[in-house]
Amino acid sequence: MVTILDRTKLGEDKRVRHPEKAHRPDTEVMRKPEWIRVKAPVSKGYQETRSIVKEHKLVTVCEEAGCPNIGECWDKKHATFMIMGEICTRACAFCNVATGKPNALDMDEPENVAKAVKQMGLEHVVITSVDRDDLEDGGAEHFEKVIWAIRAASPNTTIEILTPDFLKKPGALERVVAAKPDVFNHNMETVPGNYLTVRPGARYFHSIRLLQRVKELDPSMFTKSGIMVGLGEERNEVLQLMDDLRTADAIS
Repeated sequence: MVTILDRTKLGEDKRVRHPEKAHRPDTEVMRKPEWIRVKAPVSKGYQETRSIVKEHKLVTVCEEAGCPNIGECWDKKHATFMIMGEICTRACAFCNVATGKPNALDMDEPENVAKAVKQMGLEHVVITSVDRDDLEDGGAEHFEKVIWAIRAASPNTTIEILTPDFLKKPGALERVVAAKPDVFNHNMETVPGNYLTVRPGARYFHSIRLLQRVKELDPSMFTKSGIMVGLGEERNEVLQLMDDLRTADAIS
């Protein structure tokens, strides 16, 4: 069961942390090293992309995750859209996205994403989302509507979705796969031994099973995943994770 916070009932001067982080010490905010510091983006291409994103009231991972490459990517019309709002119901330790009680879904978002994709002339688009454990289907129907809207507006654009795990949401994965994205991406993020501290709201073998299930439902669908390193994992743990992913991909 996920506990979420309702910030609407809190005064602006009160700082409340997600229960999974409430008893952890604050991490000192340190100055970024020179190798990751970048100049504020000012290019014409960046401004055009930013204007399209704002015009259609869209949320992007580029902004919410504080990506230092946003200037370079947006200048080339590369952006990852994050649907279902900017507030996540989970509190992964590595993530910069806000945690709390999400707002209601924007029913115009699928069409707005599709309009932005067409306006930007994208050959390939990546659609991800926050975790929405508050929704009965985890947001599966919303993913479905976004895929359909993009297909209608920009039929030649290939669609990659980067989904949450739809934990304890029966039928959600099947619905998303049936919408026929070109690429189904679900990140494992880290090795199983780190899940309690890095990804406490998720379950390692559920995520492996999710990728395996996609192949069972549609053997032709391209699946992918990703992990972070530098979180204390051992080399043999990474190799085992890769073996797990290969096994999941091979079963259909």
